[in-house]
Amino acid sequence: MSANKVTAYKNVIRDHVILTKPGIVILVLITTLAGIYIAHRGLPDPWLVFWTLLGTGLAAGGSAVLNNFIDRDIDTLMERTMYRPTAKGTVNPINVLIMGTGFILLSVIILSHYVNFISALLAFLAAFVYIVPYSILTKRRTEYATEIGGITGALPPVIGYTAVKGTLDLEALVLFLIMFVWQPPHFWVLALKYREDYRRAGVATLPVSRGVRETKLRTLFYTLLLLPVTMLPYFMNMAGNIYLYGSIVLNLIYIGLTIRFVISKRETDMFLFFYSIFYLTCIFMLMVFNMVKA
Repeated sequence: MSANKVTAYKNVIRDHVILTKPGIVILVLITTLAGIYIAHRGLPDPWLVFWTLLGTGLAAGGSAVLNNFIDRDIDTLMERTMYRPTAKGTVNPINVLIMGTGFILLSVIILSHYVNFISALLAFLAAFVYIVPYSILTKRRTEYATEIGGITGALPPVIGYTAVKGTLDLEALVLFLIMFVWQPPHFWVLALKYREDYRRAGVATLPVSRGVRETKLRTLFYTLLLLPVTMLPYFMNMAGNIYLYGSIVLNLIYIGLTIRFVISKRETDMFLFFYSIFYLTCIFMLMVFNMVKA
């Protein structure tokens, strides 16, 4: 095989991997694993972990692939996304559609066969919400698409939890709420940076629809809401004192950074964006580290 063909094959593989949004998939897997660990109060059978992560990862990757397929027209208009393979036209759209759909179907098959029906149903629900209500129906039309898409992002730890428990309960709801409330302020800070990109593409994000000031205020509202929500694991006897004190410190820092951003004249704050990722990682690490045995 010639060097040119090898390079071409590598480029094709690279482009298809990019379509799955690996960074997002990794975050999904981390929160899914946390849900597994919290439900079992430790790690269960390694095969259960493997099949749960594989199935959830396929659902997340397939959803990302289909999102690339749906957004390929507007991705060409935004500097942040114009180099995606679907925007550049380096992949066949039909192949992208088949790949994304296949990943999701394979996810449902794996989870229903090797894990349980409810985890498979939740994975399908996460993919469906991201593709239809979010990507197709609301992303370009309303600022509330962020909250709708947040349902998808909040389900991975619940999938992990139900993989162990086989049922939904209040602990699963708490994991969902933490992820759901965290996502809007995390996204809006990034959306402020790319506000003109979204405006040019006609995507009705909050910064485009309501402006910088309103976005800052809503970001602060959700950040304040995170404080009582992340205290729920302690009061529900899921985690102990170390988690409680650690989460309070993390929240106070988050709130302080957000207030500083709100009162400033700056329209973007990428430090706040990266802190939100650090914050979420630490919240789940503390919960896992300081679990209260059931």
